[in-house]
Amino acid sequence: MSALPDLDSLKLLVDVGELGSLGQAAKRAGIAQPSASKRIALLERRLGLPLLERTPRGSRLTAEGKMVVNWAAQVLAAAEELMRAARAVRQSGAVHLKVASSMTVAEYLVPRWLGELQNREPEMQVGLDVVNSADVAYRVLAGEVELGFVEGPQVPEGLASRVVGTDRLVVVVAPGHPWARRRTVLRGPELAATPLVVREPGSGTRETLDLAFRALHRASPRLELGSNSAVKGAAQAGAAPAVLSGYAVEADVATGRLVEVPLAGLNLVRNLRAVWRRGRPLTAPAATLLSIASRP
Repeated sequence: MSALPDLDSLKLLVDVGELGSLGQAAKRAGIAQPSASKRIALLERRLGLPLLERTPRGSRLTAEGKMVVNWAAQVLAAAEELMRAARAVRQSGAVHLKVASSMTVAEYLVPRWLGELQNREPEMQVGLDVVNSADVAYRVLAGEVELGFVEGPQVPEGLASRVVGTDRLVVVVAPGHPWARRRTVLRGPELAATPLVVREPGSGTRETLDLAFRALHRASPRLELGSNSAVKGAAQAGAAPAVLSGYAVEADVATGRLVEVPLAGLNLVRNLRAVWRRGRPLTAPAATLLSIASRP
C-alpha cells in the first residue's frame, strides 16, 4: 500500500480551491509559498494525478484537482469528527473526585489545596460540598464523597483520619462591647456562664466549644447560627460575644471590626483532619489531595 497523503497537504489543496491562489493558501497555513509548492508536488506524486496547473498568472486547480478537493474535504471533515469524538471521550473519562469539607476548612484552606491539585492534574474535575463537620462524616460514611475535611475534636466510628492542620478558637466582641476594654484576662467559667453567639450543633466549632465547657456551668446560647459569616455579623452588631475559628476572624480583628478577648484556662485548640472510610484505600486523586493537605 502506497503512503497515504497527510492531512496538512489535503487542507492546503482545499484552501487553494477556496482562495483561488497557492500563495493565499500558504499564507493561511503559515508557511512559505515554496514549501507549499513542495507539499502539493509530493501530494501529486502520491496520488499520481496533476492537481494544479501552473501558469504565469499563478496556480489553479486542474479538473482532477477539483475532484480531489471534494474528496479531501470529506476526509478532513471525518478527521475533525474523529478529534471531536476523542475530545468527548477524554472529557467523559476525566477524573472526578468528590470531596466534602466543613465550612472553616473550606473557606480558608481547601481553595489552596485544590488549586495545587489542579496545577498537578489539569484534567481532574473536583466536586466540593461545603457542610458542617457532622454532615461531612455522614457523607463519607455513606459513600457520597471519597474524602472529607472536618474540624471537630473527635473522629466518628468507621472513619480513618489524618491531621492536616491545627486551629485555635478565639473569643471576639464588637469594639463597643465592655469586654473590648477589660483589663483582666477572661477565664473559662466566666465565658461559659455568658450567653454567646455560637455555631449550630454539628459544626466542628460548636463541638470543640461544647467539649471545652463540659465541666463548667454553662449559659444557654444567645444565638445559634449556621455559618461563620452570620456569627461574625451578630458579634459585630453587638448581640453578644462570639467564639470562632482564628482563621475566620483574623481579617476582622486586623481591621478593627472585631476585638479579640484574651482567654486563659480553657483549651480551645483543635486539630483539622482529613477523613475517609476505614478499610477502603483511597483512589490516586484522593491520595494526591490528601498528600497536598498534609504537607506542612
